[in-house]
Amino acid sequence: MGSATLPGIDEHPHARAVLMPALPPGEASHAYLFHGPAGAGKRAVARAFAAALLADGAEDPLQAAERVARGAHPDLTWVTPSGASEMLVADIDEPVVAAAARTPFESRRRVFVIERAETMHDATANRLLKTLEEPPAFVHLILTTSRPGEVLPTVVSRCQPVRFEPPSAARLAQRLEAEGVDPATAAACGRLALGDGERAVALALGDGPALRSAAQNFAVGALRGELGDHPWRALLELAKRAGERSTGELEERHRDDLEFVARSERARYEREHGERVKRAQRRSTASTLDIGLGLVELWYRDAGMVLEGAPELVHATDRFAELEATAAGRTPRALHRALELVADTRERLALNVTEELALEALAYRLAED
Repeated sequence: MGSATLPGIDEHPHARAVLMPALPPGEASHAYLFHGPAGAGKRAVARAFAAALLADGAEDPLQAAERVARGAHPDLTWVTPSGASEMLVADIDEPVVAAAARTPFESRRRVFVIERAETMHDATANRLLKTLEEPPAFVHLILTTSRPGEVLPTVVSRCQPVRFEPPSAARLAQRLEAEGVDPATAAACGRLALGDGERAVALALGDGPALRSAAQNFAVGALRGELGDHPWRALLELAKRAGERSTGELEERHRDDLEFVARSERARYEREHGERVKRAQRRSTASTLDIGLGLVELWYRDAGMVLEGAPELVHATDRFAELEATAAGRTPRALHRALELVADTRERLALNVTEELALEALAYRLAED
């Protein structure tokens, strides 16, 4: 079976070395951990690998693979965290642990893909461990993560690691241009994403341009001491908006499921739903704000590169003139100090410091320096 069966695999030498020999008639491992940046292609390769495994021995291999592509194959189970916040025991218990003990419906194998493995806490991971350790011979599990350092060691040790490389800035720019993004903006967002394909899209489309502008205005305004218009508020508003959007899917699912919940269980169900909404909203808000501050940090770094005469190292290549204006009259030491202050604030926010107070304090510290 040729490499074309695993689209994009040639961009990932380690993944290719591990997975290609495992394709039928090779011997596939019982459990893999696909790890690499968001947008690197893990999901697409996982689905193609599952298709190859499930098509093996099928009466109509092409039809079997096509059903996997549509998510309609009965021997493929695809698991994502409930509410896009954390993996619950219920996400794993029946769909994976119980199902793995049952023989395949029509294929020689059953394949389980578990996305965002880092969201499994102790109770969820412990429920999965026996299946990871001693699965039936026909079971293959593929776990994916963009944060391998946050996956529990007990899970990592039971999986064969498969590394996916970050896509190059040039490749990310090509993807963005294919979606209609202006070439100059695409090139900049490809560099600003730091190898994260999903972030590249987020910066170029939707609220991304507004977030970039808000980060630039904050970086420039704070450094100049122009704080009368509270330049941090635009970042906070965009983060809040992202948090509110993240709850839409949860609310829709909640309305659909509520009619099937027994009356005696509704109070508990409503309570758990409320907690899931809060976690999802908080996570999305914090993530957007961190991306915004990351852009502020990169702005000061880029300005430093301009000052040092290294324009080829600039990320925001579509805003070079503005970076030159920021660098004018500054010293490399001052810009490095500004970068350190932003990095310190990002660490504080990870400890649940109040966002508005943290950004306001950062703005005044930058102005004083």
